[in-house]
Amino acid sequence: MSTTITFNQLRKLKDSLPDGSMRTIAEELDLNVETVRNYFGGKNYERGRSVGIHIEPGPDGGIVELDDTTILEFAKDILIGNKEVHAYN
Repeated sequence: MSTTITFNQLRKLKDSLPDGSMRTIAEELDLNVETVRNYFGGKNYERGRSVGIHIEPGPDGGIVELDDTTILEFAKDILIGNKEVHAYN
């Protein structure tokens, strides 16, 4: 299932996540942490892979088309308290 969101909305969601969320999402979905970060606009393709994020220039940081919303939905569940986050130091 694909969805469209602005880049600034995607970054705001990422910035709202508690510490340890990237690692929690990666572990739960069996992904590399850098792959999860790339989903939220990161660009570390040496350690992570591309995850079907397409950014078009436009207002509010541009328009982002997400091919798969699994990571997005997991992040939203963390924010509303449906998923537990384990902080890693």
